Amino acid sequence: MFVNLLIFKKIKEGDIKAFETLFRSCYEPLCRYAFRFVENMETAEEIVQDLFYVIWKERQNLQILTSVNGYLYRAVKNKSLQYLEQARVRDDYRKMYVENANMETITPQEELEYKELEQQIQETLHHLPDRRQRIFHMNRMEGKKYSEIAAELQISVKTVEAEITKTLRELRNKYHSIYHYKNKNSNIHAHETAQ
Repeated sequence: MFVNLLIFKKIKEGDIKAFETLFRSCYEPLCRYAFRFVENMETAEEIVQDLFYVIWKERQNLQILTSVNGYLYRAVKNKSLQYLEQARVRDDYRKMYVENANMETITPQEELEYKELEQQIQETLHHLPDRRQRIFHMNRMEGKKYSEIAAELQISVKTVEAEITKTLRELRNKYHSIYHYKNKNSNIHAHETAQ
C-alpha cells in the first residue's frame, strides 16, 4: 500500500473519487494493522471507518508532515490505543457500578444511565489533546511510571504528573453524578476533589 501526496491534495480539494481510491487501497491493510492491537476484526473495521470519516470531514484542515502512509498507520495506531484505554475505563466503571449495586438487580433505568455514561467516557477521552491521551495511556495501560514516561517523551516528571491530574480531574468533574452515587453516604468525593 503506497499513497502519494497528490491523492491527498485532491482529497483536500473535495475530490470524492480520490477519496474513494484512498479508501479502497488502504482499508484492508489498515484493518489488519488495527486488528494487531484490538484483536477483534469488527472493532478494527470500526476504527478504520472512523478514521476515514474524520479524514473526509476534516480534509481541509489536515496537515501531512511526513508520508501519507506514515500518517494513516500512525492514526490507526493512536485510535486503537485510545479504544483500548476507553475499554479499560468502561470496565472500571462497570465494576464500580456492580459494587454499588451490592449485587442487586440493576433496573432498566440504571442500565440506560450506565450506557449513556459509557458513551460520555469515550467522547471525553477521545477529545483529550494528543499528548495527554498518550501520557494517560502509557501510565494506565502500559503501567509506566511517571519518570519512565518523562524520559521517553523528553518532558519533565512534573509535566507528566500535571497531564495525568488534568485527565483525572476532567473525568471526575464530568462524571460527578456517578461519583456522587457511589459515595452518597460518605465524604469520599469531597476528599477526591481536594486532592
